[in-house]
Amino acid sequence: MAKASVSLAQLDELVALDTGGRDPRGWQGRLILGMAFVWTLFQLYTASTLPFTLSALTGTSVFVVNNTDARFIHLAFASFLAALAYPLFKSSPRDYIPWYDWVLGFLGVASCLYLIVFKDDIAVRAGLPTTADLIASSVGLLVLGVAVYRSLGLPLVVVASVFMMYTFFGGSEWMPDAIQWKGASFGKAMWHYWMQTEGVFGVALGVSATMIFLFVCFGSILEKSGAGNFFIKIAFAMLGHFRGGPAKAAVVASALSGIYSGSSIANTVTTGTFTIPLMKRTGFSAEKAGAIEVASSTNGQLTPPVMGAAAFLIAEYTGVSYTDIVKHAFLPAVVSYITLIYIVHLEAMKLNLKGLTKPPARLTLVEQLIGFLGGFISITVLGAGVYFGLGWIKTAAPDAAFAGVVALCVALYLVLLWVASREPNLEVDDPNSAVLELPRAGATALTGLYFLLPIVILIWCIMLERLSPSLSAFWATIAMIVIALTQHPIKALMRNGGNLGAEFKRGSSEWFDGMVSGARNMISIGVATGAAGIIVGTISLTGAHQVVGEFVEFLSSGSLMLMLLLVALMSLILGMGLPTTANYIVVSSLMAPVIVALGAKNGLIVPLVAVHMFVFYFGILADDTPPVGLAAFAAAAISHGDPIKTGIQGFAYDIRTAILPFMFIFNTELLLINVTLEKAVFLFIVAVVAMMTFASATQHYFLTKNRVWETCLMLVVAFSLLRPGFWLDIVDSPYVSRAGVEILDFASKQPENAQIRIRISGPDYDDASNIDSSELQIDLGKPGDGSVRLQRSGLLVLIENGIAKLDEPLPATEFSPLSNEYDFYVDRPVTITEILFLKDRLPKELFYIPAFLLIGLIVFTQRRRRLATN
Repeated sequence: MAKASVSLAQLDELVALDTGGRDPRGWQGRLILGMAFVWTLFQLYTASTLPFTLSALTGTSVFVVNNTDARFIHLAFASFLAALAYPLFKSSPRDYIPWYDWVLGFLGVASCLYLIVFKDDIAVRAGLPTTADLIASSVGLLVLGVAVYRSLGLPLVVVASVFMMYTFFGGSEWMPDAIQWKGASFGKAMWHYWMQTEGVFGVALGVSATMIFLFVCFGSILEKSGAGNFFIKIAFAMLGHFRGGPAKAAVVASALSGIYSGSSIANTVTTGTFTIPLMKRTGFSAEKAGAIEVASSTNGQLTPPVMGAAAFLIAEYTGVSYTDIVKHAFLPAVVSYITLIYIVHLEAMKLNLKGLTKPPARLTLVEQLIGFLGGFISITVLGAGVYFGLGWIKTAAPDAAFAGVVALCVALYLVLLWVASREPNLEVDDPNSAVLELPRAGATALTGLYFLLPIVILIWCIMLERLSPSLSAFWATIAMIVIALTQHPIKALMRNGGNLGAEFKRGSSEWFDGMVSGARNMISIGVATGAAGIIVGTISLTGAHQVVGEFVEFLSSGSLMLMLLLVALMSLILGMGLPTTANYIVVSSLMAPVIVALGAKNGLIVPLVAVHMFVFYFGILADDTPPVGLAAFAAAAISHGDPIKTGIQGFAYDIRTAILPFMFIFNTELLLINVTLEKAVFLFIVAVVAMMTFASATQHYFLTKNRVWETCLMLVVAFSLLRPGFWLDIVDSPYVSRAGVEILDFASKQPENAQIRIRISGPDYDDASNIDSSELQIDLGKPGDGSVRLQRSGLLVLIENGIAKLDEPLPATEFSPLSNEYDFYVDRPVTITEILFLKDRLPKELFYIPAFLLIGLIVFTQRRRRLATN
């Protein structure tokens, strides 16, 4: 009993990291709930068209909140609620709010609103802070640091403080020469961090205020309305009867939760409370049960469309549209989850586990097949009706399109509710009670199909209507609010019974709880994105990423693979203890430029989104990496297992996820970049086979226990399937080289939107005596004169004395960072030494053939061994 009580206490503490650990009674408790509710209403208001409607009706712009002011108000709410909802110390009271927290809360609000009240005066004296400005900035940064410590602990506070100290003391004599910079005055730093949108109120906080909040709110209302329980039940109904069924169901349930969850800890606790005890009862050890939940919950942060609320930040930092981010992240996420299910299957085979009892079939096999085909056809017809119906409404009556779409969605909602009303309500099961029989998959699915409607609306708005992510999330949230308020009373009416007043009260309570829970979940995200802005601001002020790049370059000694391994390791370390959003901001700000700069020197030029996905994957893996892995501690608190062993086992399961970033850096087709639909399906199949082969190698089990040579062959097969171009490059070089002096003539002859690769060489910026070189990829755009096409891309080229000289790139262009890498003002010029272009070669997919033949060999040998054993 003692162990259980300690575990529950640990679990409560970890859950409090997301929502706040204080629960005061009386008016103070109601104030926290009310402030959280008002914050959500404010965010919905600013995301809607209501401000502009009111502005048009009244003839004044007072109702419109611009993006910058929204950031100030957003952080004011987050800081105030952090002071009220999170105790400052472990010994601080939980049942009331002490006086010092009131002081800190109001100081945080005052520091943020100061920027709104005096914004006109601040604009006039840009860069020349007054004493009041410095006081407001200093107090704001201190309160923000305390809020981060309250809600997220020390890691992010320490990281942000180190960066801030570097701003002030980076020019001190005791700093190593390699990382010195001139330093900044107190006034300059405070202005940069607080008084403008380069620091705390930068892009990250802007994305939190305009997009992340709405998606978190949407997911919270979805969860409180019963969708989370529905996803768990449907996963168990479909997979529970298979070998190791509860563990497979846990993976699927976590994947479904990952669609809307913004925290791996929350995902672990939400689904793990039910799945981990069931996994233990079917034969998994406490550590393995917890590790499976951790691995699947961590992967939920990599699952589109939300990706732990980081998808919107990736879009902002890379300049890639949000819809493309969703497309790029889709294949790796799905492949990773399928592989995790396969790993669970291998573990179940090694332990000779059985599934849970499947309910007896009420129908014959033929009737089940007919029912399945009928359901499939019905869903297809329904989907086609929605798609073409919406298209017809927009064409036939464009002015009434909105009303028509609303009417169609309402009709569909009522139909799905009627179907659900024919089945009993899903109840939340006790995870510690025995599961004698699994629920029926068909009946379970019918009870909650209407929960998918807001998700469909969200995806429809984003992917097909091409609305902004914030507006798409707004409409999806409105749809979810309608469902929360009406699902219970309408089902009661359709069942011809029930207390309508009580059912409406139940729905209102779920809606209110979802609104409040969404805001409370956003407290830590809001202050985290603000604190991460300090890191981004320091980098923009000091150029700290160049220091990190030089350090990694020194350690890697020019080796491309060693550089990527070091970046992966540093991303893991930097991501420890940080929430998803802050995690991404930190690792992308520091490590992504390193890959771009050092990769170019080694001939590695990949799309920026691939680089950011690489560092994001490893930052997220920190959630299950000892000694900090918070998701592992949450799972261990439920399973009563050892948290360190749980984390180690979880990371062992997640090695498959750690391999993917290396693969899509070298094979960007895995991110569905420039591939057709047919090629995407083919890549999906190949990637699944490759990752399952890799999983078999790491688990040392396929059809039976692997021999050493079989494991080695599996690793070669997995590598060949994921990166077939490696072998082709060994057989046949990919590029043909031409002299750099031909660049202008060559560029003028290329077709529209052609890409060419060049190698440049010149004196190093930090040490002009060293000659450095790197490769660049140039998008030429429209046809025309070669020098004009290059200039449009940002490069100024001059042919002189048989040499193609490169002038300093134009500012604010793609190649402007070269100004910090090469010295353009010494006697020796920066030159274009080579033009590289792809030549016609054999298709790299030919190397899939020997890979599949090797798989066949392994199947043959293991099948014979397995039959002989049996």
